[in-house]
Amino acid sequence: MKRVFSGIRATGRLHLGNYFGAAKGMLKLQDKYDCIFSVVDLHTITVPYDPKILKQATRDIILDYLAIGLDPKKCHLEIQSMIPQHVELAYLLSTIYQVSRLEDLPTYKEKKAQYPKYINMGLLYYPVLMAADILLYKAELVPIGKDQEPHLEVAREIARKFNSMFGQTFPEPQSFKTEGEYVPSLTGDGKMSKSVEGSYITLIDDLATIKKCLAAVPTDSGVIGGELPKAGGIANLFTLLKLLKLDKEYIKFEHDYSNKKIKYSDLKNTLAGTIFEELQIFQKKRKEFENNPALVDSIINDGQNKCLDMAEETMQEVRSRMGFG
Repeated sequence: MKRVFSGIRATGRLHLGNYFGAAKGMLKLQDKYDCIFSVVDLHTITVPYDPKILKQATRDIILDYLAIGLDPKKCHLEIQSMIPQHVELAYLLSTIYQVSRLEDLPTYKEKKAQYPKYINMGLLYYPVLMAADILLYKAELVPIGKDQEPHLEVAREIARKFNSMFGQTFPEPQSFKTEGEYVPSLTGDGKMSKSVEGSYITLIDDLATIKKCLAAVPTDSGVIGGELPKAGGIANLFTLLKLLKLDKEYIKFEHDYSNKKIKYSDLKNTLAGTIFEELQIFQKKRKEFENNPALVDSIINDGQNKCLDMAEETMQEVRSRMGFG
């Protein structure tokens, strides 16, 4: 059975984009592959963060994982910082990879521009640690978006170089697309992202919050005889109607738009009610796990122990090949 590695940073709650775009695909993965789903909290601290809430933010992702239906009997759940071999392997891999290649990666340049006063070695080192996350478990498949593809190429380059220097050890991980939907940003630009304020609805939002988020989506007054725009806030609202399978409502609001009679308050209220209803099962299940911390602790500890065994097996091989021990 092929192994899959996937990680989410503890930088905020899972949102509607994660739910439709990744979570539903993850549920199918756990039935087909040997999956490790990680909370990559070490990656979280490469940008400004609040250490007072990091522990809870990390646990919140675990709770979200469980609430969407990830089953510890079918997959492995881990917290990255609880497996010290992630850092050990990252350091060893960093000794065979060139700094200039890391400095040239688009994500590094973007983060430097985004946080000009927080440019740190961890940020530069991010792709090497990501490579270690994947190679530590000899994962063959990694579900990622296009923005992470350059980082996965780094992982492949590192695997090839290690294998050529020390003997065949790591598979070259490949990206693949999970069966999920593209969920547009509420800002009208790009996809829903927790790193873009105002672009998302979290999975624990109540109806009032969902309505407030949707109310901020930019719109116009419609166009007589015109077609729906291909991009922007209006296009994204109609994409959400499709995503939520509100086909009759889509046809009605499309007709109203082309006749310049559209009432966006009605459209947004329709979306808000359907989204809230969709999230009720998730929120109820999450509350059950929140109210049973002993069970959650047991799941975390069990995942840690299993991942520690797999990680140490890899590290014993790596240390031996590199001349240690």
